[in-house]
Amino acid sequence: MFTLDQIKSFVAVAEELHFGRAAERLNMTQPPLSRQIQKLEKTVGVQLVERDNRKVALTAAGQAFLADARKLLVAAEQAPFTARRIAQGQAGVLRIGFTATSGFSVLGTLLARLGRALPDVDLDLREQVTSEQLQALTDGELDVGLARPPFDTEHFASRLLLAESLLLAVPENHHLAEARQPITAADLRAVPLIMHSPTKARYFYDLAIRHMPVEHGNVVHTVSQILTMVSLVAAGRGVAFVPESARRLGIEGVTYLPIAGEASNAVELHAIWRRGAKNPALRRMTDLLTRDAQPVRV
Repeated sequence: MFTLDQIKSFVAVAEELHFGRAAERLNMTQPPLSRQIQKLEKTVGVQLVERDNRKVALTAAGQAFLADARKLLVAAEQAPFTARRIAQGQAGVLRIGFTATSGFSVLGTLLARLGRALPDVDLDLREQVTSEQLQALTDGELDVGLARPPFDTEHFASRLLLAESLLLAVPENHHLAEARQPITAADLRAVPLIMHSPTKARYFYDLAIRHMPVEHGNVVHTVSQILTMVSLVAAGRGVAFVPESARRLGIEGVTYLPIAGEASNAVELHAIWRRGAKNPALRRMTDLLTRDAQPVRV
C-alpha cells in the first residue's frame, strides 16, 4: 500500500514537472524524492512519470492517477477537522423519531432550530408511534424521539416540548357545534364517537377516558392517527377527542369545542433520549433544548 508521503511526492512532481523544484517544495533532496516515486509506481503497478535528462512528463496513467491523488490529499487534510467537528457535535448524524401528530405541531419548528444551530449535522427522520420510538431508543436505533408519556425516567431523559388542550372535534353542522358551554358527558349520550385505538394510540385513549366517561357502545370507529380521526369527523361519521394542534391540519367542516373539566395543557409531547447516549450531536441538541426550556403552548 502506498503512503501519504508518496502521494505528496507524486503530486509535487506532477505539478512542478521538475524533480529539483518538487524536492525544494517538499524540503527534501532529489534522491529520496525519486525513491518515493519509484516505490509508488511499484505499488500501483504502472509507470506514472516519464523522466530523462531534458524533461519530466506524466504518462496517461499518471494523468489519471493525479486526479485521485489530489482528492486523497484533500481527504487526508479534512479528516482530522471532520473528526473534531463530530466529537464536538458540530457534524455527524442525528436520528429523530416523531409521532404523526408532532409532524404538524412542533417538528417543523424544531428542525428549523436544529438547522440553524447544527447546519452540518444530517437529520434522519423516522415516523413512529411512541412505543416504537422507545424500543428504537433502547436498541440504539434512534438518538432522540418526539413522543408521549409515560416513559421510564430511569432509562430516559426528556424535555417537555409542547403542552396543549384536549378538545372535542365535531362536524360543523352537528348540534353540539352550537354549544355555549364546555362539553360534558351528558352531551355525548347517544352521540357516535370516533375513538383512539387502546393499543396503537394508548396515550390519547387513556387521556380521553380520564377526562370523559366514554360509552363504548357509542364507538363507531377506532383509529390510531389524528389525521384519520379528523377526516372522519369532517365526513360526519362522529365526534372525536383530539389535541388542539389538530386545528393546524386545516380540514374543513370541523368545529373544535372545549371539554368540561379538561385540565389546561393536558396533552404533552416530549423530546426523549436514552441516558448515557454517546452521540455528540445529541448532546448539542439537548443543550439547545435546555437553553430554551419553555415548552410551546398551543
